[in-house]
Amino acid sequence: MTSEFIIGLAGQALFTVLKVSAPMLVIALSVGLLVSIFQATTQIQEQTLAFVPKIIAVFLALLIFGPWILNILVDFATHLLGNLEKYIG
Repeated sequence: MTSEFIIGLAGQALFTVLKVSAPMLVIALSVGLLVSIFQATTQIQEQTLAFVPKIIAVFLALLIFGPWILNILVDFATHLLGNLEKYIG
């Protein structure tokens, strides 16, 4: 194993993590912004009001994007094990 291989693998792992977490983060950010705008317009300053819609939205996003996320992770694991097989075996 060379240092270039390890650095490339770390880069692929970081890119995979970003790609997998992006849908939930974007949805949580959007819902949080909408709830904040709603709180500002109605002057409701309840702190817990922002958490419940975000949690529900993230769970729904996980249900919707779950198969895609699993596909990405399985592809990454297959690629990783295939590369390791070259160096070990």
